[in-house]
Amino acid sequence: MVNLSAFIRFHATRTPDKLALIYQDQRITYADLWARIQALAAWMDGQGIGEGDVVAVFMKNSSSFIEIAFATSYLGGVFLPVNFRLAADEVAYITGNAEAKLVFADKEFQPVVRDLPHTVLLDAAAQKDIRALTGAPAAIPPQRPRQPDDLFRLMYTSGTTDRPKGVMHTYDNYYWKNMEQAIFLGLTREDRILTVGPLYHVGAFDLPGTAVLWVGGTMCILRDFDPAEMLATIEREKLTCAWMAPVMLGRALTLDGRQKYDLTFLRWTIGGGEKTPESRIRAFTELFPNGRYIDGYGLTETCSGDTLMEAGMEIAKIGSTGRPTAHCEIRITDDDGREVPAGTHGEICVRGPKVTKGYWKDPEKTEASFYPEGWFRSGDVGYVDADGFLYITDRKKDMILSGGENIASSEVERVIYQMPQVSEVAVIGVPDERWGEKPVAIIVPKPGQTLAYETMRDHCRQHLAGFKVPKELHLREALPRNPSGKILKRVLRDEFLPEDTD
Repeated sequence: MVNLSAFIRFHATRTPDKLALIYQDQRITYADLWARIQALAAWMDGQGIGEGDVVAVFMKNSSSFIEIAFATSYLGGVFLPVNFRLAADEVAYITGNAEAKLVFADKEFQPVVRDLPHTVLLDAAAQKDIRALTGAPAAIPPQRPRQPDDLFRLMYTSGTTDRPKGVMHTYDNYYWKNMEQAIFLGLTREDRILTVGPLYHVGAFDLPGTAVLWVGGTMCILRDFDPAEMLATIEREKLTCAWMAPVMLGRALTLDGRQKYDLTFLRWTIGGGEKTPESRIRAFTELFPNGRYIDGYGLTETCSGDTLMEAGMEIAKIGSTGRPTAHCEIRITDDDGREVPAGTHGEICVRGPKVTKGYWKDPEKTEASFYPEGWFRSGDVGYVDADGFLYITDRKKDMILSGGENIASSEVERVIYQMPQVSEVAVIGVPDERWGEKPVAIIVPKPGQTLAYETMRDHCRQHLAGFKVPKELHLREALPRNPSGKILKRVLRDEFLPEDTD
C-alpha cells in the first residue's frame, strides 16, 4: 500500500512511543499521530471526502498541517497546500482551478477565505490537536489503497515567471524522492529535523521534510521563523538536520549572540535557491561546527532535490549545486532540445521517477514542458562541468538581451556581491530604445553603508565586459522574495515596464 499514512501506521505499530512530531508544547508519538490521522479521516469521510477529492490547506505551520496531509491520503484524496501569503483572489483562483472540495484554514486567515465554499476554520487548539475539531470518531473508515501513479498532491508554482500552474505529484514521485534523499543524506530514525520553512513549500515538506517520518524520525515544527527561536530550538531539541531558505540562514548567521547556543548536534542544512558565496559557507561552519551546508537545485515539478553538493566538495566546486541524486538525470540542451557538451550553457532538463507527469488541467503546457523521452524542461539556464557538477546561470527570462548580446544576470550579480557595501543585489533587464534591453542593478546596502553608481560601475568594469555593466543603480531596503528565498525578479521588472506592457 503506497497510501502515505501506511508508514505512520507501520511506526505506530512497532515503535508507538517514538516521538514523531514536536510542535509548541506538544510532543506527539507515532501512536498518537496515527490516532489523530484516523480521527480526522473519519471526520472528513463524514464530510463526503473520498478518492480523488481535493482537500486544500491555507495554514501556517502546525502539527495539524501534517495530520491533514496524511488524513487526506488515508481517504485517497489529493492534498493541496496553498501559500498563506496569497491574496483572496489568488487563493480563489487556485482552489477553484483545483476544484477543491474542502478547505482548511487557520482562523486568523478568515478575511482571506471568507468567500470560499466548504471552508473549515482552525483555532489555536485545533492547530495543535486536530481532535479539537473532530472529536472522538464513532467509526474509523479503512485506508484507501493507492497506486504508484495515483495523484497524492497538487502544488501550484510560485509564479516567479508566469501565472501559477498546478503541478501534479504522484505517489511514485513522492516515494522516489524519499529514496533519493535517504540514500544521499543517510536518513535514519535517529534524525530530528527542524521544520521552519513554510510547509506549503517543497523545501519544508519535501527536502527532506516528511521523509524523516518515512524512516521513523522526528519533525520539530516551528510555526513562524525567528532566528533566535530557531537556534534555541536546535539547541534544546538536539536537532540533527534542517532545510532553510537563504534569507533564514542569512539572519541566523548575523544574529547578535548567536555564539551562545550549543549547535553541535546539527549535521547538515540544505539550502539552495541562490548561489551560495564562500563566505556564507565558512560562516555556517563557524556557527555549526559539526554541520555542513548542502547547496542544491530542484523544482516544484520534481519534488525538489535534483542535485545536492557532496561532502568535501563545497569549496572546490564553489558556485555549483552539486551532482544529480541516484535516480535523477540532468541534461543541458540548446534551443532545439539537443544535448550540448560539458561547459556549454543551455537549458537544464531533468529526467527521473520523481518528475511530475504534468500540469493540472493544462495539457498544452504539459506537452510544451517536456522533450521526447521524458526530459522535463526546467526553464533554467546552466551548464555541467566535466565532473558532472551543475552550475546554475539563470532563468531563461532572466537572460538579458542587450544589443544582440546575452548577459547572464547572475554573472553580474556575482561581481557586485564582491563589493563590501552590498548586502543583496538583483540585476534585471529593462526596456531600452537603443539596445532593446539594458542591465539595471537593484541593491540593498549593508547597514550603515551607501553606494554610488560610479563606484559600482567602476568595480564592474574591472571584472566584466563593458556591455555587461549595469547602466543604472537603484538602492532599496529589501528585495521581494518568494517563501523559498528566491528573488522575485518579475516584481522588479514590472516596476520598469510601461503600463500596457504584458
